[in-house]
This record gives sequence, C-alpha cells and structure tokens, in this order.
Amino acid sequence: MEERTIQVNHCSTRKEKPKSDQLQFGRIFTDHMFVMDFTDPLGWHDARIVPYQPLTIDPSAMIFHYGQSVFEGLKAYLSPDGDAQLFRPEKNLQRLNQSNERLCIPQINEEFALGAIKKLVELEKDWIPGSEGTSLYIRPFIISTEPYLGVAPSRRYKFIVILSPVGAYYKEGINPVKIAVENKYVRAVSGGTGEAKTGGNYASSLKAQEMVAGSGYAQVLWLDGVERKYIEEVGSMNVFFKINGEVITPVLNGSILEGVTRNSVLQLLKHWEIPVTERKISMEELRQANKDGLLEEAFGTGTAAVISPIGQLTWNGQHIYINDGKTGEIAKRLYDTMTGIQYGMLEDPFNWIEKVKEKSNSVF
Repeated sequence: MEERTIQVNHCSTRKEKPKSDQLQFGRIFTDHMFVMDFTDPLGWHDARIVPYQPLTIDPSAMIFHYGQSVFEGLKAYLSPDGDAQLFRPEKNLQRLNQSNERLCIPQINEEFALGAIKKLVELEKDWIPGSEGTSLYIRPFIISTEPYLGVAPSRRYKFIVILSPVGAYYKEGINPVKIAVENKYVRAVSGGTGEAKTGGNYASSLKAQEMVAGSGYAQVLWLDGVERKYIEEVGSMNVFFKINGEVITPVLNGSILEGVTRNSVLQLLKHWEIPVTERKISMEELRQANKDGLLEEAFGTGTAAVISPIGQLTWNGQHIYINDGKTGEIAKRLYDTMTGIQYGMLEDPFNWIEKVKEKSNSVF
C-alpha cells in the first residue's frame, strides 16, 4: 500500500530565523521536515511532517556500508504578491525516480511527493527569505535503512525532505568564475551512476575539487572517463559554450546528469531562436575556438547557482580567457529570464511555475 495522508506534528519551539544578508548555502534548516518509510512488503507508508530532528539509525544500516541513496535539489521562491512558488518540481521528481531505478530503490508516487513538498513549504512559508537572490532550498532524499551487512538492495528506506533558506551558491554571484580542467580524475563513465543523482558521484568528485580550490578555482571541468578529451560537466553543473554564434552543450551520454536548469536553458534558447546544439565537444576544439577568436561565452547551469558564467579555463597549464573575464550577453539574459520567471516577475510562457497553496486537509 502507499500512504495517502500526511500527519502533521508541529514543533513546540521555533528557531530564530537568520537575516537575509547572513545566509550561507545549506547551513541553516527550518523547523519541520517530511518523512515517509518503506518496508517490504508494505510499501511506502507513515507519511508525516515532524519537527526537524536527528535520525536514529542502526549502525548496520545499509546506507552506511553500500551507499544506496539518491537526492534532489529544488527551490521555493517568494513572488511579489507574497505567494510561494516552485520551479518545475515535477521534473525533479521524475529524475528522482530515474535515480531510484538505477540504485534499485522503490519508486515513489510523484504526485503524492509533490503534494508533500507543497504542504511542507506552505507550513514553513515564513522561512522563505524575501531579499533579492534568496530562496528556500528543498532537499528531498532517500536512504536505505535495513540493518544488514549484505550486498543486495535494501528492504527498508526513508524518504525525507528538509528545507534550508539560502543566499547565492557562489560568492561571485553572476560574475564569472575560474575553472580548472581535470585530467587525472573522472566523475563518471557511461554505464555507471553518472546520470543518477546519488551521493557517491559527489564524494568521488571531492578530491579534484580540493586540489584546485587553493589556487582560486571555483570548480573543476570534468572530461569523459574513457578518452579524457570530451567535455562532460563543470563541478555539479551542466555546461554550455557559445562558439561563433552557436551555443553548444555536451550531449547526454549516460554519464552526464540531465539538469532541470539545462533543459530549461535549451527551451529558452530555442524559444529565442538562438542556434543551440547538443553534441560531443572536446577540449582541443574549445582551445582552437578560443585561439581563433570564436569562443564567445561559457557558463554552467544548475539549480543552486542558476547560471554561473565562466571567465577562465585552465587546461594543461594553458589559460583560456573567455569574453575578457566578463559575463556574456547570453548568460546574463538567461539568468535574468530564469530568475524573473522563478520569482514571478516575468511572464511564464512555458507554465514552469507551480504555486504552493495550502490544502484544506492532508489528503492529496
């Protein structure tokens, strides 16, 4: 069976809310969280909103030993009329189930999960910061909890949603960042878990990031894991390049995570009739385009930063400077349009916005 009601247990004391200018990404969490359990053969059950609290899990729980987990990231925004709204949340939940499929985790009911997220956000609406560039970050995740030291899919799971008021992901904001091209380590290969949003992908990326952070680089640019020459992702974001008037992004190949922001950017560019192509692109092609004066812009896309312009790439000791280290016209237009739609300040021609409205009861 699958639970169709959500029990709400309100916290007895409220946390002090941070000032908007003191927000750091992912450091502060709201008063409540959503939790739902899975047990075999019962299925998903016991959906509830409870006070934010530590979890009590057996030391032999399979999550600690075999890494069976998936997660998502989306945001709630405050519109000028005071409404809380989400940006394409159905895409995040579709991707969560795609990750579940790869990690052998039971599928969730996407409609019910969206209703749960809306209910939690509505309850915590006064946690959504109102200053420019701020939002309420939403982190749904699933972990395996069966106490068993055996390499097999777990028979118990927890689906949890937590919320965090956030400011800008990068302190640079919409200003260009420096990126180091990674040659030694790889993020993923086709057939692995690269196209799933699972914690192990991020754990394996930390070493390369740590090695370049001290030199002023914001992230690393990942190359393919076989030939080590084709561009895949930049840090935790998808990546785009404008070359001679055409915008190019690496084609999804089984090792690249399909970003919701990536998909939105593709739709916007096509809507504006700007040439855009999904294909393989090598670092050598990018270097040559820069040498020929044809590399006009580069930027990363993701939920956390939305659009992050790239002003410099460093590859094999060579510095590739892009657009004189300035934010490009396309990146700025994309950022302004995306955030304008997200915050309800611009028209939404794609019906991307999902309003958060309080339900009369807890049945969805």
